[in-house]
Amino acid sequence: MSFQSQLPLIQQKLREYKLDGWLLYNFRGCNPFASKILDMQSGKLSSRRYFYLIPADGAPQKLVHSIEQYDLDHLPGDKTIYNQWKTLHDGVKKILSGTKKICMEYSPNNDIPYLSKVDAGTLEFIRTFGVDVVSSGNIVQYFEARWGEEQYNDAQEAANVLLRTVDKAFAFIGENLRGGKKVTEYDVQQLIMNEFEKNNLTTYSPANCSVNANGANPHYDPTPEINQEIRKGDYILIDWWAKKRKPGAVYADFTWVGYAGKEIPKKYQEVFDIVKGARDSAVEYLKKEFAAGRIVRGCDVDDVTRKYIEDRGYGKYFVHRTGHNIGEEVHGNGAHIDNFETMDVREIIPETCFSIEPGIYLPGEFGIRLEIDVYISKNKEVILLGDKFQKKIVSVDC
Repeated sequence: MSFQSQLPLIQQKLREYKLDGWLLYNFRGCNPFASKILDMQSGKLSSRRYFYLIPADGAPQKLVHSIEQYDLDHLPGDKTIYNQWKTLHDGVKKILSGTKKICMEYSPNNDIPYLSKVDAGTLEFIRTFGVDVVSSGNIVQYFEARWGEEQYNDAQEAANVLLRTVDKAFAFIGENLRGGKKVTEYDVQQLIMNEFEKNNLTTYSPANCSVNANGANPHYDPTPEINQEIRKGDYILIDWWAKKRKPGAVYADFTWVGYAGKEIPKKYQEVFDIVKGARDSAVEYLKKEFAAGRIVRGCDVDDVTRKYIEDRGYGKYFVHRTGHNIGEEVHGNGAHIDNFETMDVREIIPETCFSIEPGIYLPGEFGIRLEIDVYISKNKEVILLGDKFQKKIVSVDC
């Protein structure tokens, strides 16, 4: 959607959050949110600072340097031109006139580094004009992280391709083991990548297959040079993600686990059940809170899964956040499910998607992570991507 078409919604949200305005600032591409929201020309590097104030009511205000004075001409609003630092100060004072509380792209204490795009000096400068500056964290999601209907449909189709692909991956392992053939983590990765190619999917990084202790490394990646053979009695973790090969497509992202054999070891089953319980408790929490009309923050959901695992004695082995926002990049710019690595106090808003992927990683033994993708509809329904999710350990017939 163009900025012009989104302007009424931006102003509506500013009023809802009781803000006088949103000040979008950029210098040499430091604020990608501003570039995207303001429909800036792709590839053009602004060598001078610009400011664009969107008021809760009325016309926007532009402040641009004289040698780049036409860069914001595609946007509505009155234009003020500066060149000397004194006229910059005068210009900022002019466009902020009448505002008391505005938002910008920063996070107090840098709690959410994904959001912090405005430097401390600029914040200090803006505050010298008697303006209270707060984080745009909640508002920016509405214009950066929401999916359109086509994106949602594309993600559902990609998710089902991914889920069929993991069935093929586990079947491939079993066929090779039954036939006495060598099969490695890298072989499984390449089978998955070939399936992506056949189905016109793309990804920023190859899929991951981790065996035994490699699964205890959450970001292990097999390569042609470094990989492990899969044998009977091995623990297997597969993490894979992809999106349609088209502009604007968004990702689906999953993790499943299996065991090369029929008799699942007791400890493996115990840890699986705990991780599954943590995952499912997050989904139930989301459904309950949204149904009750309450605000849900990313940190709140992380607390639910973490407590579930901690209460069962495995808290120290859950070493990452519960999940991340998903968009055109697999790690998107909306609210993350996190009160561990960061304190993400942003609200989870409708028409956004995120992963729920608790994990337990036992060094030298194995790791179990179960990842699903959750979409919050316009009506705040909690919807899972794909036509199935993992309910039991995949038992590989070998």
